[in-house]
Amino acid sequence: MDLSSITALSPTDGRYRSHLSHLARYFSEYALIRYRIISEVEYLIALSGLKIFSLKPSEKRCLRSLYEELTPEKAQEVKELEKATNHDVKAVEYYIKKELEALRLGHLREFVHFGLTSQDINNTAIPMMWRDALEHEYLPAVTSLCLMLHRMADSWMNIPMLARTHGQPASPTRMGKEWMVFVERLDAQIAQLQHIPYSCKFGGATGNFNAHVVAYPKVNWPKFADRFCASRLGLQRQQHTTQIEHYDDLAAHFDSMRRINTILTDLCRDAWMYISFEYFRQVTRKGEVGSSAMPHKVNPIDFENAEGNLGLANALFGHLSEKLPISRLQRDLTDSTVLRNLGIPFAHTILSIRSLEKGLGKLVLNDEAIRRDLDANWAVISEAIQTILRREGYPNPYESLKELTRGKSGVSREALHGFIDKLDIKSSVKKELKAVTPFNYTGVLP
Repeated sequence: MDLSSITALSPTDGRYRSHLSHLARYFSEYALIRYRIISEVEYLIALSGLKIFSLKPSEKRCLRSLYEELTPEKAQEVKELEKATNHDVKAVEYYIKKELEALRLGHLREFVHFGLTSQDINNTAIPMMWRDALEHEYLPAVTSLCLMLHRMADSWMNIPMLARTHGQPASPTRMGKEWMVFVERLDAQIAQLQHIPYSCKFGGATGNFNAHVVAYPKVNWPKFADRFCASRLGLQRQQHTTQIEHYDDLAAHFDSMRRINTILTDLCRDAWMYISFEYFRQVTRKGEVGSSAMPHKVNPIDFENAEGNLGLANALFGHLSEKLPISRLQRDLTDSTVLRNLGIPFAHTILSIRSLEKGLGKLVLNDEAIRRDLDANWAVISEAIQTILRREGYPNPYESLKELTRGKSGVSREALHGFIDKLDIKSSVKKELKAVTPFNYTGVLP
């Protein structure tokens, strides 16, 4: 069967293609070829700054057109070359050399990939791909979700709500505050993610510039490489490497995204529970069904889809994080095939964020259900009563309230007020105690 959205092996290229096709500019084979050409071309231009050869401004523009104007058809030419070379980076080198002839720059042929190994190209191309995907796709998406949560939290900040610890009724809280918990967690982790550098390896076959030094011993190659990676590629060069980069910073990105995804999983489950309590209703869409058998169903499918995709993303991020920093001696090839899957957990993460946004957009607060739940659980203010009694020096208040309320359902307002009336305390304190309700016993916000 020909490849299409319904014959693709992966749902990211099949079922979800319409939601994720824009990620191809970062994680497709075409994208990898393009970023490799960026590294090769910019390196060639940087070499001209060493006076090894000269390049006119117009020639530099021509060279940059090799990646700026790269089409999928041109990238396919690289794949055809790879059939002969059986080496993907060497195919890129040969493609550039062929294009130099067409640009009348054939005299530069042997300075393409000069002194480099394939990992100097891979370990600059892939960090650039990852950086651009993070900065143009992921960070805007997760920040937008965070802002959406913040707006929802603000609008619900004064809504009292029964809390549940261990799944049991507990001291009341506020709906908005509980959503702010997720905002605070996400803000902190996004900030940590943004502080992780985008690192690269660039130093020849085993990281020592052997070939560079033997050809041009008077050039300070480490200084040149530092400047090239920072100014031309926007990357931070690792100083002591084997043939490949350490991948430690890339692993830190994965781990940071896993933590964010874990927070979002927590959010999915809480939203799912609040819907099951009927604290939220979900906006329905004409023509949509919730069950093939039960017409009444409105399922929280967006939160369930998000949770499932977050779990899959984290499983893959976990493997990437644990595997990539490990390589036998100066290099083994296990990182190569693994790195080709960077886009998969990224895509599942983006898909999860979109599902979450869709699900959150359907929520309609059901104030009646929230108030009904509070009114059915007056026992939760027993903490308030015994604390005030402690303040007043009343003997054994905790134990007295425990006898009245522990493990008993349906403790009513009347039962608590009857308990208060029998206490040997000042009438002003009785009045203070009776003023506490599940609707106002919500503490204070920062």
